[in-house]
Amino acid sequence: MLKKLSIGLILIITSLISFNSQAQDTRIGFVNPQAILNRMPEMKAVQQRLQNFADRKTLEIEQKDLEFKNAVNIYEQKKDVISAAAKTAEEKKLEQMNEDLNNATRAAQQEVQAKRNELLGPLQNQISDAIDAVAKRKNLSYVLNTTTRSGDILILYASEKYSSEFNITDDVMIELGI
Repeated sequence: MLKKLSIGLILIITSLISFNSQAQDTRIGFVNPQAILNRMPEMKAVQQRLQNFADRKTLEIEQKDLEFKNAVNIYEQKKDVISAAAKTAEEKKLEQMNEDLNNATRAAQQEVQAKRNELLGPLQNQISDAIDAVAKRKNLSYVLNTTTRSGDILILYASEKYSSEFNITDDVMIELGI
């Protein structure tokens, strides 16, 4: 473990030394792809399709949940009058139904995420291509994303001068015709 840590530190130091020698030539831009995505005209249709898909999945899960709750209610009503063997069989059936419901819920969440990726993928590719074009035109070495997927801000401060020169969000929107 200590050996890995030492190797990691050596790599970081080497990178910093290399970075410092090239710092004068390095130009770093930044962009907010989420803001661009939200302004794309196609986004409204994508959101509607995704909402429709998610609504269908929610209805499927609600139906399975209702079936499970009905089965539990029926079991509760008859559990005192059925044999121990029948009670055990019913409980196993309920456990299986509950497991199936949980699996269906997880599967639905994964399907919604996959649908989201499917629908947003082409738009994200367009944004990526536009970022590449703007970065090349502005001769940028790197372009940083200003936010995470969850919306957390990564770049906490950029001077006004630096922002006006290296925030390429508006330029990317122009490149996309937004």
